[in-house]
Amino acid sequence: MIEGRRLRRGFLGTMAATAVLTAGFIGTAPVAVAADIQSQQWYLDAMHAEEIWKTSTGEGIKIAVIDSGVNSSTPTLRGQILKGMDNSEAKGDETDDYDGHGTTIAELIVGTGSGGGLKGLAPGAKVVPYRIAYTELQNKEKTNAFDVKEAIKAAADSDAQIINASFGNSYYSTDEREAIKYAQSKGKLFFASAGNDAKKGNSQDSYPAAYPEAIAVASTDRNGKVSGYSQHGKFVDLAAPGSDIPGWCDAKFTQYCGGDGGTSAASAIASASAALIWSAHPDWTGNQVLRVMFESAARGDDWEPGSVSTYLGYGIVRPNAAITRGIGKPGDPDVSPLTNTKVGGKSAGSGASGTSDADGSSTAPGSSTASAKPSAPGSSQAPSADSSAAPALAGSGGSADEGTPWGLVIGGAAAVVVVGAGAAFVVARRRRTA
Repeated sequence: MIEGRRLRRGFLGTMAATAVLTAGFIGTAPVAVAADIQSQQWYLDAMHAEEIWKTSTGEGIKIAVIDSGVNSSTPTLRGQILKGMDNSEAKGDETDDYDGHGTTIAELIVGTGSGGGLKGLAPGAKVVPYRIAYTELQNKEKTNAFDVKEAIKAAADSDAQIINASFGNSYYSTDEREAIKYAQSKGKLFFASAGNDAKKGNSQDSYPAAYPEAIAVASTDRNGKVSGYSQHGKFVDLAAPGSDIPGWCDAKFTQYCGGDGGTSAASAIASASAALIWSAHPDWTGNQVLRVMFESAARGDDWEPGSVSTYLGYGIVRPNAAITRGIGKPGDPDVSPLTNTKVGGKSAGSGASGTSDADGSSTAPGSSTASAKPSAPGSSQAPSADSSAAPALAGSGGSADEGTPWGLVIGGAAAVVVVGAGAAFVVARRRRTA
């Protein structure tokens, strides 16, 4: 699939720091023509998409995709892309995708499947693209150093309910943190990819996923296992399918490539899941949608109640469980289940909530009123990095969707989730994460 791209970006402070912004699909092997690509979207069957679509397709929901741009002319995206914004200040506009990554993310979310292209999990929703610059574009043209912050702020001020950020790096930015806090105050759900560098070490958190106000999404494979490249840490909130998911090879849009969609694809699928639930319950706030996502997520029977895994967060997203079986209680509309603060509730449209000035004073890491994301309390959820054990998180039987820990069923057989020593989550802030 598409290789991860690195984005260099300057930050203001006592010294100028160089940040790496990447996002990318893992692997570059071309696959069959578009007409055959949907057969590789294994997770749609595993997540019972056809059953979900009988109730909700995401209609009425808009998702802001902050990425390399979105090519609105691919067959599966025709009519699916709304007017967005180019924040990169490079040549072209938000529909000029310079490497194919943003278009893939959009297709995974809202693709109609027309022309044999990728079928989105929420085909009734719409995408609003916000183009930023990855390293490839920065190396060619002069670009806006503050494009990410500005894109987040613009998306927060738009009528999009969900924001997807499939990129990251290891540099904390006060400006970007404040922009995400502003988005939260406006009632938006901000999903970010956890990163794909676990096999290279897991010593640094990744941003924007690691900000308390962001929903960090890790990746799992078709067998319900944590993807070996997916970063782990206290910042991880949810997991979604990411391995063995194809995407566009490059900006030529002539063929898809096989490999791993990575945590970029996982974030997109989590965003689409939120769109499905929100569309089914349009009167809910983002807080309620997210709370139901947490409570309906698939997790092992031996997880301690209320615990959160550093590998899978609250578990693997299961929109089917929430939509068709009513699992999960929406709870308080005005309290974020992410930060346990009163923010983004019924009056969120005004943006007047707490410390959410996107252009305001600086907030150092750790000084936020939002609590840190909890870690997993038990080894049954995530073994230590040097552990050689690979404990299984087995389900308790019952129906296919209920009986497996993550609700993923491949070929009719229950998927047993194993979190092995090599399965780690890597957040790469400002880098394309698959």
